Amino acid sequence: MSTESPQRRTRFRWIPAPSGRSKVVAGLTALVVPLAAMVGLATPAAAATSATATYTKKSDWGTGFEGQWTVKNTGTTALSSWTIEWDFPSGTSAGSAWDANLTKSGNHYTAKNLSWNGTVAPGASVSFGFNGTGSGSPTGCKLNGASCDGGSVPGDNAPSAPGKPTASDITDTSVKLSWTAATDDNGVKNYNVLRDGAKVATVTGTTYTNTGLTAGTDYSYAVQARDTADQTGPVSGSVAVRTTGGDGGEPPVGDKINMGYFTNWGVYGRNYHVKNLVTSGTAAKITHINYAFGNVQNGKCTIGDAYADYDKAYTADQSVDGVADTWDQPLRGNFNQLRKLKAKFPHIKVLWSFGGWTWSGGFGQAVQNPAAFAQSCYDLVEDPRWADVFDGIDLDWEYPNACGLSCDTSGPAAIKTMADAMRAKFGANNLVTAAITADASDGGKIDAADYAGAAKSFDWYNVMTYDFFGAWAKQGPTAPHSPLTSYSGIPQQGFTSADAIAKLKAKGVPAKKLLLGIGFYGRGWTGVTQSAPGGTATGAAQGTYEAGIEDYKVLKSSCPSTGTIAGTAYAHCGTNWWSYDTPATVGSKMTWAKNQGLGGAFSWEFSGDTTNGELVGAMANGLK
Repeated sequence: MSTESPQRRTRFRWIPAPSGRSKVVAGLTALVVPLAAMVGLATPAAAATSATATYTKKSDWGTGFEGQWTVKNTGTTALSSWTIEWDFPSGTSAGSAWDANLTKSGNHYTAKNLSWNGTVAPGASVSFGFNGTGSGSPTGCKLNGASCDGGSVPGDNAPSAPGKPTASDITDTSVKLSWTAATDDNGVKNYNVLRDGAKVATVTGTTYTNTGLTAGTDYSYAVQARDTADQTGPVSGSVAVRTTGGDGGEPPVGDKINMGYFTNWGVYGRNYHVKNLVTSGTAAKITHINYAFGNVQNGKCTIGDAYADYDKAYTADQSVDGVADTWDQPLRGNFNQLRKLKAKFPHIKVLWSFGGWTWSGGFGQAVQNPAAFAQSCYDLVEDPRWADVFDGIDLDWEYPNACGLSCDTSGPAAIKTMADAMRAKFGANNLVTAAITADASDGGKIDAADYAGAAKSFDWYNVMTYDFFGAWAKQGPTAPHSPLTSYSGIPQQGFTSADAIAKLKAKGVPAKKLLLGIGFYGRGWTGVTQSAPGGTATGAAQGTYEAGIEDYKVLKSSCPSTGTIAGTAYAHCGTNWWSYDTPATVGSKMTWAKNQGLGGAFSWEFSGDTTNGELVGAMANGLK
């Protein structure tokens, strides 16, 4: 049995096309600091006691950042309008803004409320944001002509925000929290530990273990410093924690989708099984699984790997529930393990995915009789032996009216024809989704098919925002395979996540029906002497299963990140050059996805993650 299927991760390869445009911005978890501390004022001016303005640098992706100002009414009467003024040092500037009118004169910036957000009730807050470049911090802040700190103890600034807590030693009933210290001009006295917004402890150090928790339950923790004058500073960023055990409960991502692909061939050479979703903590953090792949042959949906799908016998130690399969039970294999997983984690929904890079050649014939195709897929997904396992179908056609492993000439309407037939057959109570191209180049794959029309029948699209660049271009130039935004020197315009999402939205696909794709692997070259992107190469770097590709769980140690560009990481070690996403860049991409109003995100595929699910965890935390 082969250790790696040719379908693995080679989801699509790009054909150069004329240039397009790029969009911007990404985000990391915010680190809030009081303005007086950021500017380094020795003594806060005696000023407005009814309102404060606080600056947050929400994200920094190297070539730019996202800034945010928050006005809080600390008085007893409503504010009717607000104006914030500040200065940036030379080399730092603010660009486009939202939720405020932003003007500048030299390095001096003025932001005024819009017609709908000028009134701020007592105790309420309002925020606006902007994109910027440079590394400087704002100084000389004024809110409605007065100091932005709103007054405090004369000559004594409030403490800064502590670092966002990190969680460790998580059990069914406890968690250990650690954070970096806050700063204060006269010293920090202690810290309030907040759980779900309520204080649960006050400690003098920078660690705390919270006990007495409930198994399988979601919690959110933050910390707040108090100085020797008993002034409290701003609250740190929050960390999400889910205790182990329990029955699975609801996933910690609110109304966002956190979906990942599980490959049937992974049970062979990769030795990755459904139980790994439990032991890694992944099952508690995801909302959906796409089981890949079923085949498309002779106009029908067919089984992809019968042995892995429903025949392989699992021993007790391999099984999700610790119960071994028997020789005469009606269903074994991955399908039975998925059934057990859903019993343990009832919030998870499973879709059966058909097609993929290797098996997309059958879609062209299938859509010639869309009703018969949909009926065959429905009959297979709803087979009585495993009907309870699946909650719908996912269609990975690579690509309608364009070229992947093979070329399709079905026409622009083919994707909509297929989608409408599937929805008519599967009905409103089943999910019907599709994985689609992210080629936003002018005249590229997004332009080749009616994705907007098809979106009316699909619940969402998995936009494959990875594999933009790779070692199929043997001599380079080296480039990140999953850039979020464009950058100077990018080999092909239109090959970024931001471009793909922008083009799909412009064509009329609702943002909530778009999921951002995250690759749990890297792509790399060898023979590279240049550390920065854009270097020449001699070929593909060696990978465990395939040249030019390697799992994140391997790369994080074998070739650690040496830089970031366009919202993703890259690494130069020896003569090898790799690009891949890390927990930090995944978090940034999740913030960007939320700011774009997307429905969530998905990953290809689970087995590339670490044994403790680092990347899945970063997706879940970022989607909150």
